[in-house]
Amino acid sequence: MSEFRIERDSMGDVQVPATAWYGSQTERAKNNFPISSLRFPRRFIEALGIVKKSCAIANEKIGLLEAEKSVIIQAACDKVIAGEMDAEFVLDIFQTGSGTSTNMNANEVISNLGTVAMGGERGGKKIHPNDHVNMSQSSNDVIPTAMHVAARVAIERELLPALTAFEASLNAKAAAFDHVVKSGRTHLMDATPVRLGQEFGGYAAQMAKARIRIQRASEELSELALGGTATGTGINCPPAFPVNAIAAISEQTGIAFHEAENHMEAQASKDAYVSVAGALNTLAVTVMKIVNDIRWLGSGPTSGLSEILLPDLQPGSSIMPGKVNPVMSEAMMMVSARVQGNLTTITVGGQMGNFELNVMMPVMAHAMLESVAILSNGLDAFRTKCLDGIVANEARCKELLELNPSIATALNRTIGYDMAAKVAKQSAKERKSVRVVVKELGLLTDEELDAVLDVRSMTEAGIPGS
Repeated sequence: MSEFRIERDSMGDVQVPATAWYGSQTERAKNNFPISSLRFPRRFIEALGIVKKSCAIANEKIGLLEAEKSVIIQAACDKVIAGEMDAEFVLDIFQTGSGTSTNMNANEVISNLGTVAMGGERGGKKIHPNDHVNMSQSSNDVIPTAMHVAARVAIERELLPALTAFEASLNAKAAAFDHVVKSGRTHLMDATPVRLGQEFGGYAAQMAKARIRIQRASEELSELALGGTATGTGINCPPAFPVNAIAAISEQTGIAFHEAENHMEAQASKDAYVSVAGALNTLAVTVMKIVNDIRWLGSGPTSGLSEILLPDLQPGSSIMPGKVNPVMSEAMMMVSARVQGNLTTITVGGQMGNFELNVMMPVMAHAMLESVAILSNGLDAFRTKCLDGIVANEARCKELLELNPSIATALNRTIGYDMAAKVAKQSAKERKSVRVVVKELGLLTDEELDAVLDVRSMTEAGIPGS
């Protein structure tokens, strides 16, 4: 059997690997863009399959596509959706900015699967990649549609569950640590007392707000460009096609989608994508703050804060025996940095909506789906490997709190700011507790000190000792 088959397209003959399910246009693009090892991720290929299947359903329903061919196309799309054909999606992310090459990659794979199912040979086009698989469509509305479907499905099925679970774990730690009073810190310097549970409660509130932002952002992706075809005008697209195709997309995903209010906007701009990337960026900032705080709170074991104990996961040094590092925090910090970098890619890409079409869609889709995936996986890994196993080091919290000169803040109402400042400075200089310094200076009785220096009450609303 020959190593290649010859396929013909509008530009002439092309040698295509005999065993390939893709065709001539994919082969041309594969040769034109040998740039990186980056390929469209699973979620995007799945979304393309869903879109193509939905289009076949719609075209049959409105009487454009024969039932037999529709059924065959749908069966081929099911293989794409299930991941059976992922190896056939061979094109680089860095390609034509409309994603036309990848749209044709999908069309050709589905065409050849359908053609063979009808008794033909690969390349025989009994199911034609353009006339049948791409019927009523253009790359210019298919790719933005797949971008939205892929990102929204990933957010709803992966990221939001990960956020919900992470938030729940933080709330559980907030409750478990509520009795532990420790030094607060502002500007990295000692500040008035807080409860360890309050710190974790603050983290939980951050995650709750992040989850709400992501939910709102996901809604922006519900508008689909399908039906705009080449330039947003809907040329070659029957009026009944978009609503039927999008209804099928909603049914297959279990997520509500609807037709874009303005097809010119939907294809020329990617503002919704930029907006969602912004919400992911905010989440990345939140994650960076939380995991970095946890890294610092667990620093030590002898010369750091060591107010919490992190699970030991792996040896931390190839030369220092017994060293264990906060590896999960470090991994999540890198995740956060990558997501913030992806925002820049998506932002620049969003600016390239030249006239009637954005021309940086493939790299935007890759950056978006990578951000969603690494945030989802990272949050789950950090939660199960680190967060759930954190233990409060209560003795260390008490030790550092007793030496905290900012406890003198509670003395303002009894001895005045200036005298309290003197006490705080002497406490820090001599490494004595505020209580000891006040007693040495004869400023308050033991009973008065007990009332004023109740550290638990300092973490609650109101005036300590009142």
